[in-house]
Amino acid sequence: MIKSSDYKILVLDLDGTLTNKKKEITARTKETLIKAMEKGIVVVLASGRPTYGIVPLAEEIGLAEYGGYILSFNGGTIINWATKEVIFEKLLDKTMISPSYEMAKKHGVDIVSYINEDIVTEAGENKYIDYEAFLNKMPVRRVESFTEEITGSVNKCLIVGDADHLINLEETMKTAYGSEMNIYRSEPFFLELMPHGIDKAASLGILLDKLSMSKDNMIACGDGFNDLSMIKFAGLGVAMENANDTVKEAADFITLSNEEDGVAHVIEKYLL
Repeated sequence: MIKSSDYKILVLDLDGTLTNKKKEITARTKETLIKAMEKGIVVVLASGRPTYGIVPLAEEIGLAEYGGYILSFNGGTIINWATKEVIFEKLLDKTMISPSYEMAKKHGVDIVSYINEDIVTEAGENKYIDYEAFLNKMPVRRVESFTEEITGSVNKCLIVGDADHLINLEETMKTAYGSEMNIYRSEPFFLELMPHGIDKAASLGILLDKLSMSKDNMIACGDGFNDLSMIKFAGLGVAMENANDTVKEAADFITLSNEEDGVAHVIEKYLL
């Protein structure tokens, strides 16, 4: 049986988990999180966001000062935020860009990718792309040709559209390219196209090895489909009260919602 004293690493999804509906960390959650880090708990911010979109929250909680890690692109990149060393990275092969673009076009939805601090797309106004830009505080750069602009391997692509469109597209793409990409929805309106074999759990396994820790030392908190793998993997998998039912069923513990400082509740119960 795992004891509370065995927990040494806390992995936190951001949207719907660490942040409230305003995409902010509340004062109570921030204070509790800092107490955990002062106690020596290693904190990992694990998100589907690009690295650039995680940095403001990392800076807000002093992640570099306390020796924490950023896991961005759903596990495609892991960065030691104290040293800024990239300790793991796997890219989506450039050969998948064109067929992904064509598949999105065929189904009447839009696709984006990321270059440096920009979200790159050839789409016009799109509420889901605007939401991605809002989440990550990144500008949208609209180009004439997505496939001419995105010519090399990238961290990921993201297809956006109404949920009823993406349900069918997800299955179609998995059938066609499931052996070459990891394909899943992180939100009903976001279809993630990731390097094959990459998810949060797989990358956290690599990090644990580097830290000489086991999954029994880890608490992982999340609310979305892209958190399922790490919730199942962790010694203590935690679902937020606002999580969907599939995530809750996979969890060892269900905490309060992200509007009720659910992360602080976990820290107080298991780490302080």
